[in-house]
Amino acid sequence: MGNAAKVKNQGTVLSVASECVPLVKTGGLADVVGALPDGLALTGWHLKTLLPAYPGLAERIKKPKVVWSSKNLFGGCAQVISGKTANSDGALDMLLLQAPHLYDRGGSIYLNTKGNDWPDNAQRFAALSWAAAEISRKGLSDGWRPNILHAHDWQAGLAPAYLAYGGAKDVASLITIHNIAFQGLAPATLLKTLKLPRKHFVQDGFEYWGKISSLKAGLMTADAITTVSPTYAQELLEPEFGMGLEGVIRLKRDRLSGILNGVDLKTWNPRTDAHIAHAYGPRDLAAKSKNTRALEKEFGLIKGQGPLFAVISRLTHQKGLDLVLDTLPALLARGGRLIVLGSGDAGMEKAFAKAAKDHPGLVAVTIGYDEAQSHRIYAGADVMMVPSRFEPCGLTQLYALRYGTLPLVSRTGGLADTVIDANNAAVQTAVATGVQVAPNRSDSLEQGIRRMCDLFAKQELWVKLQKRAMAQPLGWEQSAQAYSELYQSLKK
Repeated sequence: MGNAAKVKNQGTVLSVASECVPLVKTGGLADVVGALPDGLALTGWHLKTLLPAYPGLAERIKKPKVVWSSKNLFGGCAQVISGKTANSDGALDMLLLQAPHLYDRGGSIYLNTKGNDWPDNAQRFAALSWAAAEISRKGLSDGWRPNILHAHDWQAGLAPAYLAYGGAKDVASLITIHNIAFQGLAPATLLKTLKLPRKHFVQDGFEYWGKISSLKAGLMTADAITTVSPTYAQELLEPEFGMGLEGVIRLKRDRLSGILNGVDLKTWNPRTDAHIAHAYGPRDLAAKSKNTRALEKEFGLIKGQGPLFAVISRLTHQKGLDLVLDTLPALLARGGRLIVLGSGDAGMEKAFAKAAKDHPGLVAVTIGYDEAQSHRIYAGADVMMVPSRFEPCGLTQLYALRYGTLPLVSRTGGLADTVIDANNAAVQTAVATGVQVAPNRSDSLEQGIRRMCDLFAKQELWVKLQKRAMAQPLGWEQSAQAYSELYQSLKK
């Protein structure tokens, strides 16, 4: 953040989301929202991030002060506290919406203790959006007010709508689609509760097959729409990927752009990663092999002739993990081994657990998620499998590239934008960084496994591919510059 003072001040942004590292995370959305402020600071933009005050979050804010309040925010009193995160490295400017009737409860941020969606999720995140719009219109009590309102996914989708319906003329709005599959649907009976004007409950408004769609509301009212990769932006125009909103995307295509996510290069750095057994870089890849041996020992795997494959993912149909199960015999037949870290569909969890039981020493599965263990897997695996049926951007393959673990990915969305297939031309021109396969096809993934095994057998070439992968510009510099230019074009 120290360099930010040398950069001309461009303006202020209110970033609104349901999760943000280092405070709360269920997926990649949190990583992106948490990384944006530092990246944009280097281009002259000051971001504050508005987040619900889930249990325990307020205690992690340094020198909090109340900067906004409401006597009745969707059924109860609420206030916003301002302060910095208490982490010493790259502390973020946070705004936490304290509304105990909406956020002070057990379970997870989206689910109750039984694993079901909270029945009032529509109200919980409409309240977040309402507060964001009010702050954008009137500012905070300390005088801070944004030039740009930047909403993330359906949870903040109503923020641009509330801003537009309230007649704010001097604040621009932007919505980023991290995954269009999640659309924030609610019954029409909640129109009054959510403070939404009935006249906009139409096809050209936020109505979606008789329901309220928070995401559609944002898409219809925001001044600009971004998604997290150029390829995904184009895919969203088609029914296969648009999830029923492709017509809206086509209608607003002149406002649409795709900006790739970056990664936090400080957190994801094999030279300094405190979670891994042996630090390494592109010039000392022998130390990566030591991490492989340590990982094999940790998971009880035998040393094989082929590569050590890994999966770090939600175990769902979208992520294509059923294809990994289909191709497991071919993977093992080529001398490969497999580590899986993730959770998701109960049936898929059981299938992977059975695979580990049936193939001791060759397949290891951890159901759940452990951040430190994920770092050890990135450092020790040879190949990271990401066979998604669709993938807006994907962070797994980016972390893998950073650690010299070659990605085996579907040719879709951000995966297609960030991994260069090791075909003959790409290998000869020294630009290849992994292997791409056709999505949604077991035979194509099996061919990709064979190609990875063949490349691994040529160790001199494999090391060149690893070095090329680790040399990719994966930080936020390019992405931040693209957002900065977009913000500047929107600023009123």
